[in-house]
Amino acid sequence: MTPERNPVAAALRRGAAAEDTDVARATDGFLRRADSAGLIDVAYTTVDTPFGTMLLAATDRGLVRLGLPMETFDGVLDELADRISPRVVELPRRLDAARREIDEYFSGARREFDLPLDRRLITGAFAVRVLDELSQVPFGQAITYSEAALRAGSPRAHRAAGNALGSNPIPLVIPCHRVVRSGGAIGGYGGGPELKRRLLLHEGWLS
Repeated sequence: MTPERNPVAAALRRGAAAEDTDVARATDGFLRRADSAGLIDVAYTTVDTPFGTMLLAATDRGLVRLGLPMETFDGVLDELADRISPRVVELPRRLDAARREIDEYFSGARREFDLPLDRRLITGAFAVRVLDELSQVPFGQAITYSEAALRAGSPRAHRAAGNALGSNPIPLVIPCHRVVRSGGAIGGYGGGPELKRRLLLHEGWLS
C-alpha cells in the first residue's frame, strides 16, 4: 500500500492527531513502539504563548530547535529533516519539560531555562562562543552587539556576532533578544522587532 493510500503512514509526521479514532489509535501505538526502539530522531510539538504559537523540536541530546511565531513551521520541519534526519515526528510527550518551562517563563514563574540543548545546528566556532556567552546574560538585562563580540573573544567582530544571533536555532532559550544596539535601539530579531520588544517588556528591560 502506498503512503498516500495508507492513513497511518500519512498521519505519522503529524503524530496521533488524526481525526479518525482508529487511525489515531494505530498511529499512537506505532509511535510508542518506534520511540521505544529509538527510531524517532527528532520529536516536535507546538506550544501556545501570549505572543503566538511556537514550535519545539528535540533530539535525544536535547532541545535542538525553537520556531518562533513568524517562522513557517513546515519550513522548520523541512530544515530539521534536511540537516538532522528525515525521521521527524510530532511527539508531544518527548517535549513535556520544554513546554512546561516555556509556559512558566511566560507566566512569570521562571527566569531561566534548565533544559538540555542540542547545539548541532549552530554553525561555526565563533557563533558557538557568542551563543554560549549570551546564555549567561540574566533575565531582565541586555548587552550590546559589541559586548557580545567582546565576550566571545573578538571585540571587532560585532557584525559577525549579529549574524550568529540572527541564525540562532534556539531563540528565547538562548536569549538573543537580550542583545541591543549601543545607542539604545533594540535592533533586529529573527522573530521580528515587535516580538523582541514584547519579550524585553516581559522581562522588564523595557518599560
